[in-house]
Amino acid sequence: MTETNPTLADILAARRVLRGVADATPMVPSPHLSKAAGQDFFLKLENMQPIGAFKLRGALNAVMALPADTPGVTCCSTGNHGRGVAYAARERGMRAVICMSALVPQAKIDGVRALGAEVRICGQSQDDALAESQRLVKAEGLVEISPFDDPRVIAGQGTIGLEMMEARPDLSTILVPLSGGGLAAGVALAAKAINPAVHVIGITMDRGAAMHASIAAGHPVEVEEVPSLADSLGGGIGLKNRLSFPICARLLDDTILVTEEEIYHAMQVLFYEDRIVAEGACVVGIAALLAGKLPPLAGPVATIITGRNLDMAMFHRIMAGEDITLGAVTVKGRRYGP
Repeated sequence: MTETNPTLADILAARRVLRGVADATPMVPSPHLSKAAGQDFFLKLENMQPIGAFKLRGALNAVMALPADTPGVTCCSTGNHGRGVAYAARERGMRAVICMSALVPQAKIDGVRALGAEVRICGQSQDDALAESQRLVKAEGLVEISPFDDPRVIAGQGTIGLEMMEARPDLSTILVPLSGGGLAAGVALAAKAINPAVHVIGITMDRGAAMHASIAAGHPVEVEEVPSLADSLGGGIGLKNRLSFPICARLLDDTILVTEEEIYHAMQVLFYEDRIVAEGACVVGIAALLAGKLPPLAGPVATIITGRNLDMAMFHRIMAGEDITLGAVTVKGRRYGP
């Protein structure tokens, strides 16, 4: 494993680490979305992971590589990465301290604690949580597992792209939820190593989209973190980002922004048409499709349903078509159906 450039070989090695624990999730067709796309449309169901999210892949690959005498691990997280690190640390019998901001939903905090990890709530942003995680590295000798800027994390997430291309070698486009870029970088590395012609598009919310803004600027930038239905996609990418930003900037064919209203509608569509409960972050690819924001599609398409760890009270309100308040923003509800 190099420290600067994970490769297909690293992704194949990660697959061996994950085998039987965090691999082989289903990829299923969606008849409704296939009709909307005019092409076969597939859903890679990472919400079926043991922790309910894809983040287990990268976290497990990174934690399993640590020496046995490691005093413990720490990370900053918007929820699912922390759950993955907590799960992996429990498997190794290691201490885990997960740092989160006050914007993280209580359901995700509770899920991390249920796995035996210590949770620290730090400030109002991912950057605040990162600062505490980095303090723990210096003060207590814990090993930090980055949510996205770590070669083994990227390689672990890349196993998703490997499985998608093996299941459907004819995929023309992969729609990847885009946050810090660990998932997008890993999937793009794997998919394009197998078929350089496949298009990989990163999709995120239109408020606080750090990787999108950084790619547009040509270097990592800070953004204001705000409440979103796609809360898992919030947070910065780090001004000293050394891996996920350059890989995403080089390999992503495009990045697309979707609104809170479009995410709201896509959550309804996924539930009512495919009977899948998923976080707002999972449906951004579907939102882009339904909003007509994708480029022309030339063949089969797939997106990744990244997790199911959401506030069920909020989910029920969205399915009922109620208004949702996100900080200073109100998302107008609408009932699903003709």
